[in-house]
Amino acid sequence: MLNNQNELLTIGMNFLLTNSRTFFIPISRLSGELQEAVASAYLCMRAIDEIEDHPDMPRDAKAHLLREVSRWLNSDEPEEALDRVFAPYSEPLPEVTLRLKDWVRLCPVSAASLVKKSTAVMAAGMADWVDKDWNVQTLEDLDHYTYCVAGAVGELLSDLWRWHDGTETDREKAVAFGRGLQAVNILRNYGEDEERGVSFFPDDWDQERMFAYARLNLEGADAYVETLQPGQILEFCTIPLALAHGTLEALSSGDGKLSRERVMSIVSRVTEQGIQ
Repeated sequence: MLNNQNELLTIGMNFLLTNSRTFFIPISRLSGELQEAVASAYLCMRAIDEIEDHPDMPRDAKAHLLREVSRWLNSDEPEEALDRVFAPYSEPLPEVTLRLKDWVRLCPVSAASLVKKSTAVMAAGMADWVDKDWNVQTLEDLDHYTYCVAGAVGELLSDLWRWHDGTETDREKAVAFGRGLQAVNILRNYGEDEERGVSFFPDDWDQERMFAYARLNLEGADAYVETLQPGQILEFCTIPLALAHGTLEALSSGDGKLSRERVMSIVSRVTEQGIQ
């Protein structure tokens, strides 16, 4: 068991570097307990996301596992109870998932309930969508799915900003922040999702309508960011938002994913604007 927060944070940041080009950079630029809390939140949600997206695990096993994780997060059961939940799946699950208890422990105690509650809600919502075989038919379905997997993340970030320094934000715009990033991911991963027989496009939607949906939510995300005061929270939100805008622009022009050079150019532009 790892108890040292510095050691946990170092391991967590290494996982972030491996798993998320988009969020490693802004999280690495946070400081102190805010960095620990946001890293914990991202890693917890990445852990359950790996269950939902597992290419080989049967759907009923995914749904069961996600609900058991949600139940554990909502309980006061010891870490050993989570070990028992994961034991039958230790072979197929990635390490970032199996170390969920470490990511919970990484979070400062005063913020842990926020991260655990939000991750539990997200896991339960993912389980419902696994049961539905990710069958998105309507705009309402799309809104519900993108809320479960991303809009709720925007709400959690707003909770963490308030916990950190009392920053108050518009929760509707916070949801748009998460939804906008997720809509860009849906467009970016369209081909891969199609290959595995999954589509998050409502019936009769083409890519043009999904682009419009992404742009609408990114407008809300822009409005969310505009309300933030200069400092590390503003920078944290601005970096992934700028990358989402850049990715959407690249996708609309047929370029696909952003190159590493383009990513670093966008990050440099954001950090050089003097928002810290």
